[in-house]
Amino acid sequence: MTTVGAVTRAALRVRRAALVRLAAWSAAEALPAALTGLLTARAVDAGFLAGRPDVGLLWLGLLAAAVLVGAVGTNRAYACLGDVVEPFRDDLLRRVVAGALAGATDGRVDDAAVGRLTHQVEIVRDTWAGLLTVVRGFLFAACAAIVGLFSLAAPVALLVTVPVLAGLGLFAAAVPAMIARQREYVLADERLSRVAVTAIAGHRDVSVSGAREQVTRWVGRHVDAQARVERRLAAMAVTRGLSLAVGGWLPVPVVVLATPWLVRQGLGPGAVLGALVYVVRGVQPALHTLVQGVAAGGLRFTVTLDRLLRTAVPAPGEAAPAGGARPAPPGPPALSLRGVTFRYGPHADPVLDGLDLDVPDGDHLVVVGASGIGKSTLAAVIAGVLPPQAGTVEVGGTPVAGATAAELARRRVLIPQEAYVFTGSVRDNLRYLRPDLADLEIARAAARLGLSELVDRLGGLDATLRPAGLSAGERQQVALLRAWLSPAPLVILDEATCHLDPATEARLETAFAERPGTLVVIAHRVSSALRARRVLLLDGGRALLDSHPGLLARSAAYRELVGYWEAGAEPLRSSPTPGRSAPLPTGSVRRSSP
Repeated sequence: MTTVGAVTRAALRVRRAALVRLAAWSAAEALPAALTGLLTARAVDAGFLAGRPDVGLLWLGLLAAAVLVGAVGTNRAYACLGDVVEPFRDDLLRRVVAGALAGATDGRVDDAAVGRLTHQVEIVRDTWAGLLTVVRGFLFAACAAIVGLFSLAAPVALLVTVPVLAGLGLFAAAVPAMIARQREYVLADERLSRVAVTAIAGHRDVSVSGAREQVTRWVGRHVDAQARVERRLAAMAVTRGLSLAVGGWLPVPVVVLATPWLVRQGLGPGAVLGALVYVVRGVQPALHTLVQGVAAGGLRFTVTLDRLLRTAVPAPGEAAPAGGARPAPPGPPALSLRGVTFRYGPHADPVLDGLDLDVPDGDHLVVVGASGIGKSTLAAVIAGVLPPQAGTVEVGGTPVAGATAAELARRRVLIPQEAYVFTGSVRDNLRYLRPDLADLEIARAAARLGLSELVDRLGGLDATLRPAGLSAGERQQVALLRAWLSPAPLVILDEATCHLDPATEARLETAFAERPGTLVVIAHRVSSALRARRVLLLDGGRALLDSHPGLLARSAAYRELVGYWEAGAEPLRSSPTPGRSAPLPTGSVRRSSP
């Protein structure tokens, strides 16, 4: 994975000429900051206090000339800033477009690519420009002020430099924590958005099942979590305020309290006044701009660019941005089917007929279709439970055919509709696929899935489970927690939540979608398709692969399944008879661009 630091350094390295021009004009912009205190001291000590106002006005005239030079430097610096920022934006756009095209070619529908093009790239561009502005402003203004202080009086410069460096060190030490808090906030906000969409999309199921209170509590927990993260992020303002107090405000009382000593060392009143001007007009504003700019725009830049780079990468063979590291070639898909045919008897119609399907690593695929169409058959073939009569099935690039039960358990985990629970302790049931698992990891996983109450209700990890004493929903939740704890990167849920209410189903599917690895869901409710990245529709004589919006546009059967109608369209009347599977033609899965 290309890191934010590597991309940023590459962007700066390849635009050295533009940076040199920016630095030159920034130095001109900082000229007033370097001369303000010195010229003020000369005007006071050698001019007005010496009874020579003409000399004082001359020094102030030189200061006015320096201000004019600084204004020209500011104008030109902003023009040079565009030469650094805009090519960086263009590189990011190429990354997003190349990544989206590569995903479409590989069958990965990326509905978020447009959002990254129109929103995230612009956030990175604006924050990158702001970050360059505040950092270069601080470097040149602060350095100019420090140089001016040393030219005015070395003791004063030392008195000011020490607290400034202390404030900068305090802020630098807090930056990693600020980035972590900002990332937590972004992720919590995204989770809350997904939960809200799920709750709204499934409101009919919620109303019918009487699960309104459960869904309200579920959404409320995510609201509370987002609020906690936001409060932690706001608490970082204390660190910023402390950094500003130490580095920006502490030098003022230090210089004031040291004035008698400075005067005894031969420093004139004008020099003391000039030193205060350097602190108040140079160091303090520069430090304040740096802290506030990095704390706001810098954090947004880091987090947004990081999330963009995780998805928007150059396609294989596409040139990476100049100076950037080329990403490693993608590995094999998590799941691959080639020409798979399966029938339940030598003379029966094929349930799967020449089926081709690729599921990329990290994908979230939902399989939908009428009852008896072959969804569970597909899940069993994928898991290696049913061997196909023709074709190959590979999990993680390794053929399923010929693999032992232990090898299959390391690659995939299948949870069927009737979940398997055996007589034994809760711990043994949950550690069935990972016997060496610690209790702490089990507790963390249960909390992540919202199943801690279930474990407590069953009597804890040491309690004995008897399958006959559990409801169908409880057996499914135990099996799902076991699947979460398994080492397998591919999880196959074959109507594994059919005995659960819609809110619990949504919570568990969302958690599995966020689990590292790949998720394939045989849907019990169409609402599962709304949470998926891609949807595979088994529809009698064909199979269609697309996003939920794409299938709504392409398939009347899918619209009927979801409950939608096209204006003027007649209801679909050719759904297969429940319990009977219809054949799929060879190559019937089609890939669609988002």
